[in-house]
Order: sequence, then structure tokens, then C-alpha cells
Amino acid sequence: MEAFALPANMDVFDQLINAYSEKHRAYHTLEHIDACLYHLDVVAGHADIPHEIEMALWFHDAVYNPFSSKNEADSAGWAQIFLKENHVSGESVERIHTLIMVTQNHANTEDVDTGLMLDIDLSILGAPPEIYDQFEKNIRTEYKRVPWFVFKKKRKEILQSFLANERIYNHPHFSNMLETQARENLSRAIADL
Repeated sequence: MEAFALPANMDVFDQLINAYSEKHRAYHTLEHIDACLYHLDVVAGHADIPHEIEMALWFHDAVYNPFSSKNEADSAGWAQIFLKENHVSGESVERIHTLIMVTQNHANTEDVDTGLMLDIDLSILGAPPEIYDQFEKNIRTEYKRVPWFVFKKKRKEILQSFLANERIYNHPHFSNMLETQARENLSRAIADL
């Protein structure tokens, strides 16, 4: 909030904490946000406007319903309302909206900040095998109401789409550190489905 010259807004902070603590979440939790903020701290010096990435990270999974196709749009909408109510500049509001929406399809980008946003969000793919395996279990928990044969087919398509990219990560920091492990994790997860 200080970077935006805003008051603490503890009420919105509490609302975000409550959102990420919803019982149906197993991966899209405060632990995910904590990991994202850790990765941002490491690469903040490479970002054009790091406090906008931080704001986007706080909101990017704030609305999460496993059966909705508009979680990112709803999360970005919440961020827009909050920022506009606090008189943040329209350019900044639009950039933060874009940062959140880019996590919907995880398409590679040449823009530094959106690239970092994607890399941070996808950092779990390059985690050590035991952490990645728990991630896959947590995703399945979030989609436990989906029949296994449907989940298996859709999950395989998603994981294969990441592997099909020439590179998973945009920024050299993430590609050098996580690319090889991410490809190993994804290949193993696909084989296990």
C-alpha cells in the first residue's frame, strides 16, 4: 500500500486472507501467495514496476471456483474496484488488470512485468519433485468432484501444453533455475496420469 501511497486497507487485506483460506482450496491458498511473493522478492530488481506485480499477485487467485472459467476475470475485477475506489491511476489499474489476466492462459509474453508475473505463477512447475507431486495432489483435491477419467484427460492436455512451448519461463532467472526441473516434473506427471 505504501508504494501506491495508500492507507493500509486492512479490511481488504482481511478479505483476501479469508478468500485464500476458503475450505475448497488445496493449492490456490495463502501458501501459494507466500511462494509467489518470495519469488517476486528475488526478481523485483528486474521488474519495471514491481509493486504492480505484487498487487496483481495478491489478487490473481482471490476468486477461485474450480468450476468457473472466469476466476481470473472476477479476481481482476475485484482488484480494479479496489484500486479505483482508492484513486489509483487508470494506467496502473489497467496494467494490474493485464497482469492478472495473463495468468488465465499462461501465454508467453515479451513484456518484462507480465513475463515475470507468469514465471512467478508457474514457478511451482519447477519445484523439487516432492513439492511438485504435492501440487498435483492438491490440484486433484480442488477438482475432486470431477470424475477421474475427465480430470485425467483435461489435466494431461494442460500439462502437455506447457511442455509443447519452446520455453516454459520467460525470464532468464526462472528459465536457468527451473526450466529443466519443470520439464522433468511435467513429463513424470503426464506419465503418471
